[in-house]
Amino acid sequence: MRYGYKIIRSDRKTMSLQVKTDGTILVRAPLACSREEIERMLASHQDWLKKQLARIKMAEDSQVRITEETRQDGIERAKKLLPMKVAYYAGRMGVTWNRITIREQKTRWGSCSSKGNLNFNWKLMLMPENIIDYVVVHELAHRREMNHSSRFWEIVASQIPDYERRRKQLNELGMRLQG
Repeated sequence: MRYGYKIIRSDRKTMSLQVKTDGTILVRAPLACSREEIERMLASHQDWLKKQLARIKMAEDSQVRITEETRQDGIERAKKLLPMKVAYYAGRMGVTWNRITIREQKTRWGSCSSKGNLNFNWKLMLMPENIIDYVVVHELAHRREMNHSSRFWEIVASQIPDYERRRKQLNELGMRLQG
């Protein structure tokens, strides 16, 4: 099987392969590496390349198509639901917050500033409720620890004992909502 690929040459000693999320294959190669050596490496990694490209295709096929109606509905739901969840968990955790903003970030589900401002991605409304709870607790835990230290994770675990499972689920489901 033949693949289209891009070569990035640099002052390195070894070759490497990368398949980007758009299906582009990148070959990183030493400056003196011949085209034949690159072709041999691609041939020897054919099974791996097929697997990576199939994984990307499957992810694309499961992408959720977000309409303007879905977006507006999600924003309205987030404006109602998230302040209630923040108030509930903040009370349990003994923390305060300043302002809640609903946004549409490409790579974040939430954030917390040092001033106590909380930002949440409206796309959380497309997630199961247990995931929304995890993100709210995660951001409120930053009101005590502005890092991801073991102390921070202890605070999260005090409210969401299975946070690791929920975090993994968030990452898996979130792949369908990117873009």
